[in-house]
Amino acid sequence: MELKFLEIFCKVVELKSFSKAASELFLTQPTISNHIKTLEYAAGIQFLDRLGRNVLPTKAGEILYRYAKEIVKLKSNAIQELNEFMGNVKGSLIIGGSTIPGEYILPEYIAKFKMAHPDVAVTLKLGDTQDIIDMIMDGTVEIGVIGSKPVNERIDSREFIEDELVLVAPTKHFKGIRNQVGIRDLEKLPLIMREKGSGSRKALEQTLKKNGINIEELNIAAEVGSTEAVKQSVRAGIGISFVSRFAVKDEIPRKTLRKISVVNGFNISRHFYIATDKARAISPICQAFINNLLNLH
Repeated sequence: MELKFLEIFCKVVELKSFSKAASELFLTQPTISNHIKTLEYAAGIQFLDRLGRNVLPTKAGEILYRYAKEIVKLKSNAIQELNEFMGNVKGSLIIGGSTIPGEYILPEYIAKFKMAHPDVAVTLKLGDTQDIIDMIMDGTVEIGVIGSKPVNERIDSREFIEDELVLVAPTKHFKGIRNQVGIRDLEKLPLIMREKGSGSRKALEQTLKKNGINIEELNIAAEVGSTEAVKQSVRAGIGISFVSRFAVKDEIPRKTLRKISVVNGFNISRHFYIATDKARAISPICQAFINNLLNLH
């Protein structure tokens, strides 16, 4: 099996399309189809099912893809290491970021990394913490920065930046809510929650539980899928919410949102974690980016 055929096969599987793979690889669609046919003919088995607009791997294709992406990755790592040996860092890096790191922290680190390594193409994929762990596991991203410590033993994680969730309210609504409330007041106030699977929700649930409050007992006004949606919902007057200090670092000084203190030492703090897959070798570019994160922190 020629390496270039395996690279093309991986791209078709990942994009689920011959035409999209052709566009990304700067080849024609007939060329892509012919290479896949040659691969299947050489192996004597069908690797892809053409199902309407989508192309999906057969059972044999899933087996081949598992090995092929590792072979392609080894080639990429070899090229990267040779470039590094010659004093050049070139190649690509795909990073995953859960909501807060991905939207409010990583862009600045990526910009600084690009200044030092302009020939590296960086892609940032966003999702909640569990989404990013899944991407690390299936090889979609090489490194992730997530909002809670993973329990999966295959994921290697190290502490990165400390975060705090702060309670915010709108400036134009709920003016009867004081700037300081008690822990038990949280059971009555209308709260906007992140969806299950997010690191911030997990941190909130853990802290509430430590203080004897069951999340089922809260007055949940809405549950939304992103931090930006949380902030918009708070501004619209739907309720109040706990959000990362990084997410409201501009809104509170500008007084578009107001911070509410919770008395008696109610503090929701957590760390973000740099996560990689123990089962996969870290590429030189990825290691350089990890060093960048740790040195600039």
